[in-house]
Amino acid sequence: MKKKAYFATAEELERLGPEAIPPQMISGKHLIYSSPATLAFNSPGAEGFGVKRAGLAVPDSIMLIVAPGCCGRNTSLISSMPEYNDRFFYLMMDETDIVTGRHLKKIPKAVKEICDCCEKKPSVVMICITCVDALLGTDMERVCRKAEEKVDIPVRPCYMYALTREGRKPPMVHVRQSLYSLLEPQKKKGNVVNLLGFFSPLVDDCELYDLLHQAGVKTIHEISRCKDYEEYRTMSQANFNLVLHPEARFAAEDFHNRLKIPFIELRRLYQMDKIENQYRALGQVLGVAFDQEQYKDEASRAVEQFRKVCPDASFAVGECMNGDPFELALALVRYGFQVPEIYGTITAENFVYIRHLAKLSPGTKIFSNMEPTMLYYDPAESGVNLTIGKDAGYYHPDQPNVVWNQDRQPYGYAGVRRLFEALLETAVEQDKRKGERA
Repeated sequence: MKKKAYFATAEELERLGPEAIPPQMISGKHLIYSSPATLAFNSPGAEGFGVKRAGLAVPDSIMLIVAPGCCGRNTSLISSMPEYNDRFFYLMMDETDIVTGRHLKKIPKAVKEICDCCEKKPSVVMICITCVDALLGTDMERVCRKAEEKVDIPVRPCYMYALTREGRKPPMVHVRQSLYSLLEPQKKKGNVVNLLGFFSPLVDDCELYDLLHQAGVKTIHEISRCKDYEEYRTMSQANFNLVLHPEARFAAEDFHNRLKIPFIELRRLYQMDKIENQYRALGQVLGVAFDQEQYKDEASRAVEQFRKVCPDASFAVGECMNGDPFELALALVRYGFQVPEIYGTITAENFVYIRHLAKLSPGTKIFSNMEPTMLYYDPAESGVNLTIGKDAGYYHPDQPNVVWNQDRQPYGYAGVRRLFEALLETAVEQDKRKGERA
């Protein structure tokens, strides 16, 4: 192994194209390097909204974790959060259970015992299983049906399968579909819309709420804002869905097929002209001309205020944050800043951004967080003086870092404004500390 971290430049990747992504950039083609930079997010049981927290997005739901101790250990951090008190349960199992598959017979009984001991009857029981059952070929749908017979409430599977991360339906795609599978057909209301994609709400000052109200929408549902199970059920009254994250496409298609609710897909973007175009297109579909100027001006001012203080900002952009690292990097370059390094998992969808980066910043180095040679990553000659994302902060511990991975989701112009406000605050704080040390 060469003692140098592997990277490819934006120019090199653009020349190779999506059909010839280097094997070093594809995690399924090499050993996984679980550095401190990746442990936070490369498992489907990750911190933030991995499968476990995501599976409890339905109000009043509980979860039974069916896993060896090593797979369930990181749940202890989540279960210590007040909002998840008494919502996680573990199936006691040993090696013989796993080898023989007899743990599957214990699940319905365990579900009944849990429901009997709960002070309030759960709305749904989510069964979280891991790669062990993937390798065993467990028919968890059948096991859930058996459990439903004992408790007379819905029981749904959550697949925490790291093995399927790069498959057709990765864990975070499947869990979104499971969350909405409980909804049943209801009479549609023309002024109701669902926002699909995230497991927590958009930031309260996101302009999307105002724009939808301009279009005559009175009720905007987000699963994370539903106060109880009854309110969650009213999501099936929506006239249409807005898909804000690509991993919610399967769920939206399921809505369309089962509940006859159509969907429109929007992206989280940090390029303001693209945000403007996206809202304009949405307005055309809804038959309204959105007034975006106020929100765009506020975001533009935040960018300019940051530029005045940090005209020579040179970024490392990671993927452990609320955004697509390639799209965000492209936005920063288009705003006139330098982006020497990106840490990200490349897919065919990213190539639209990589192609533009290749023209504007051909020398930008793109690393794969999980590639084993990242063990030898050396930040000495990067020229980076500001980082975005927890992983980027790990690689550049001496530079100011904006983690940008909060639960409340930044979106649209509000996301751009908040990001540059956070960058400015971090840069000013760093300068202040330098002055104190001097």
